[in-house]
Amino acid sequence: MSPFTYLALALAVISSVIAAPAPVAPETTNLEKRVTHSGRGTFFNVGLGACGKENKNSDLIVAISSQIFGSGGNCEQFMQITNTENGKTAFGLVRDECPGCGAGDIDMSPSLFQALGASLDQGVIKVSWHFEPKGFHP
Repeated sequence: MSPFTYLALALAVISSVIAAPAPVAPETTNLEKRVTHSGRGTFFNVGLGACGKENKNSDLIVAISSQIFGSGGNCEQFMQITNTENGKTAFGLVRDECPGCGAGDIDMSPSLFQALGASLDQGVIKVSWHFEPKGFHP
């Protein structure tokens, strides 16, 4: 091969490397992992909650277990709750702590309990629930 052929081949390789698209770093997105809890759902007569707010029985209020409540980091955070017996779903706002609840159990205002299609005479239902992202409003 002639020196001109080597030069042409070298220039072709170099130009193809230069023309190749540069790799782009992937965009990062901060996603919160949704953890679905399940347990017993009960109701209680609300009042001044552990989050420091006064509540009424007509408010859609949730008390979460002491294990999850901790120092109150979920206060004012909405939860989506499903009555697993009938499939009805409602949103409730965390405003209280439930010292007698197991980790997946929740205590609800009477109006939230009824919004899940349960009668107060039932007293206890099976629920699944998860926190909505902070700042979420239904």
